[in-house]
Order: sequence, then structure tokens, then C-alpha cells
Amino acid sequence: MANPLYDRLFGVHAGKTTPFLQLLDGSTISHRDFLATTAQLANVMSRLGLKTGDRVAAQVEKSPQALALYAACAQAGLVFLPLNTAYTVDELSYFIDNSGAALIVCDSRNAAALQVVAGERGARLETLDGDGSGSLMAQAANMPNSYPTVARSGDDLAAFLYTSGTTGRSKGAMLTQDNLLSNAETLTRAWHFSADDVLLHALPIFHTHGLFVAVNISLIAGGKMVFIPKFDLDALIENMPRATAMMGVPTFYTRLLGDARFTRDLVAHMRLFVSGSAPLLTETHLQFEERTGHRILERYGMTETNMNTSNPYDGERRAGTVGFPLPGVELKITDPESGETLADGEVGQIEVRGPNVFKGYWQMPEKTAAELREDGFFITGDLGTVDDDGYVHIVGRGKDLIISGGFNVYPKEVETAIDAIDGVVESAVIGVPHPDFGEAGVAVVVAQPGAAVDEAAVIAALQDQLARFKQPKRVLFVDELPRNTMGKVQKNVLRDEHATLLTKGR
Repeated sequence: MANPLYDRLFGVHAGKTTPFLQLLDGSTISHRDFLATTAQLANVMSRLGLKTGDRVAAQVEKSPQALALYAACAQAGLVFLPLNTAYTVDELSYFIDNSGAALIVCDSRNAAALQVVAGERGARLETLDGDGSGSLMAQAANMPNSYPTVARSGDDLAAFLYTSGTTGRSKGAMLTQDNLLSNAETLTRAWHFSADDVLLHALPIFHTHGLFVAVNISLIAGGKMVFIPKFDLDALIENMPRATAMMGVPTFYTRLLGDARFTRDLVAHMRLFVSGSAPLLTETHLQFEERTGHRILERYGMTETNMNTSNPYDGERRAGTVGFPLPGVELKITDPESGETLADGEVGQIEVRGPNVFKGYWQMPEKTAAELREDGFFITGDLGTVDDDGYVHIVGRGKDLIISGGFNVYPKEVETAIDAIDGVVESAVIGVPHPDFGEAGVAVVVAQPGAAVDEAAVIAALQDQLARFKQPKRVLFVDELPRNTMGKVQKNVLRDEHATLLTKGR
């Protein structure tokens, strides 16, 4: 039996001396050398006693060795569990306990605290630092640079990714080999990636976007990556002449637009810019096109499904939308109460079905049954609509829906109207308790420096655009919106911060 994930992503490059990773110091790592490191790490984990199907939890800084750990898990038949580097020890304790990880790999700085966690759960702990040092690589240096790839099937688990856990405990999404491969192969074709491509990679690799999209596509296409450890505006601009494509979150693009060095000439040779993980403002989309001549390709995905939709490579990349369902992916808009399919143009919950959809939540059969229908459709929790041309629009998260006086208010609609006001950079609309309406909207706005825009101006601008029940009861101004590591606005933080805004003093 073969190992589809390893064979298709990594094994196909065995022996190739062509560059795979280009580092900021100018050095390169070939496919052959990368796979030698991969095999050494697989040997280490085998010597540590890990067995097929065991989970490997990794909270490590981005590095070529960290990427090789992912490949080694695939080769050794282990389930890879990448963890956000911002997680605290308390949060990690839950993930390690829930997953039953047999091996924890962490930065040396966190080893002492996590050793206690590992000991309590009978797990092994090894270290891997951002510079490639640590106990794991020290052992790998003495290992053979070949390893007998463990046989696995497409339905076997390849990775766990934990949801953000903004409502209740995080859930471990079980992703199979076929989930990862089918999506990467579809995207490689849809976005026209080839061996000639050089991807500018500044995303983290503990997340779907940076690992299962960016890395897997580059591997399938046989291309090269300029491997940047973290977002660094200077590094992006300096290395852009070497690249043909870039994947980023909206923050990448707003920061680039804020730098005078980012010009049309700098990106004239570029083939593709992709954005995801958080909504791209229409204004950013249009400003980017005006500055560069390129239209950013926005897509829509999530932890449980990888990518679901994409604006077209050839054709109109429509600002404010996430394009069409990818080949092989079915998408429908349904009534949240009845589950009945709604007509185009109506707002409802987004459901998707396809080979990209995960197997379920680890050790949470009730949660799995609640969100993954028997017919294979996954209830995403996102609210959306499909326009007359078939483009999918994301209205917001179901939990972000505001029900004010019995009327549904979709934050995205209000945010779009506010963002169009002169002097506004971006906004986030949240629902907070209201003594009369049960819940009402509050807008948190970031204004351009020196802009003559205030609460009264925003409310006045909305009066003729939105029904009264949709208009926010208050408009607050902040220097920046709280975001997670992937650039998503943390509305739960804003809701907590302003929970009593409309009720205090009553």
C-alpha cells in the first residue's frame, strides 16, 4: 500500500537537487536535502517509540526544520498537530490532553513549563527552535537520511487542527490524507501553479492557509518558496522581485499599500496575489488594483474544510465576494432553523460538501453530528448569499448575527456602509445587550489619521442607507481593531469590552 500524502507531496521530489526553499540569508535548500532532514526526523520519532496514528503536537517557530517535521509525520504515518505559537501553557494543556499527543515538540523557552504537562499525560517532549537547534535536531543529526515510508490510505488521518474556540472549548478537526490532497490538487489547477512559480511565503505554518494551502500547492506544482519566518514588510518588498506569486491575509496588503516602495514596477512580473483567512475590504481590493494593476484573488476556507470557494483566475475577481465553489465542492445557502435550501439572493447559513470536508471532531461525536449532516454537508456557521451571477458573499458568522427588536441585522452590511464613508479605514459592528431591543448594534471604527469623521458623521451618513433597526446605537473610535494571528477581527473581544455600553446606568 502507498502513502498518498507523502508520495504525492514529498516523495515525488526524491533525489531532486532543484531549490525548494530560499531563505532570507540567500541560501537555498534543495528538495533532496529537505527530504533527507525529513527522513532523519522520521527516524527520530520511530526511535522514540511513536506508532502509526500517534499524534505529534508542535508549537514551534517557523523554520525549514519545522516544515520537515510536518513531512516526517506524513512519512512515518503520524498525525500532525500544529499549534499557534501564541497559545499559553493552559491552552496547550487542553490541546495536548484532548488529542492524546504522544510527542510534544516546542521551543526551548517553553520546555520547562510544558515538561510538566507532558509528564502528567505520559507524553514525550522534545525541543525545536526557530534557528533549527534543539533536542529534536540534535538527535536527527545522527540518524540515517532515508526512512521506509509507512503505508497509509487516503481515508487515514493526516492532521488535527483545533478551532479557535471563541464559543466553548476548541474542537479538533480531523483531516484525512484525501482532504488535504484533493484540496491542494484542485487549487493548484484553479490558480495555475507550475514548477516555474516562486511563492513568497510569509504566512505562519500552524494554520490551513500557510501550511495546507501555500506549502502543499508549492509541493504539488514542484515550485519554490521564498521562506520568510514571519510577516516583515521590508523582507516582502526586498524579495518580491524573486517571486511570481504571494499568499497573504488582508493585513499584508494594507501594509504594502502603506509603503511608497510598493509600486507597479515592483510587481510588474508577478502573476498572482491571493488573500484569505479574513475578509478583504472592497476598498483595499480597489486600491491595490489602482496601485499595481493586479486584482487580488480572494477565496474562502476554514479549518474544517480547507478551501471552499475562489474568485476565478480567468474572469472577474469581484471585490467583496469570495467567488464560486471550487470544482468538486457543492455549496448551498440554507435556512438556519429548517435546513431548507434558500433561493439565490436570500441570506442563510452556508453549507458545503466535497472531498475537502473533514472527517469530524476528535472525540466529540455530538458536535460532529450537530455540524456534519448525514448526507455529507457541513454547516459552516457562516452566513452568506449567492448573487445572480453565482458569486458567493459572506455576510458574517452566525454567532455575529444581531437580532434587534426581532429584526435580523447582518454586521457585514452595516460595516460595508460605514467603510465607504470618507475618512474611515475599517469598522467592526457587534451586538451588545440593549434594555428595549434585547440587542443592538455598536460600531467600532478606525479612522484615517486627521480625518474629520466622528460619531455624528457616521450616524448621519447611514440614515439614508440603512433601515433604522440596522443603524448602530453607538459609534466608537479606536486606533486599531483587535485581531488574531491570522488577521481576523476578534469580535468576541469587542463584545466583552463593550457588553454594558448600552445598559450601564439604567
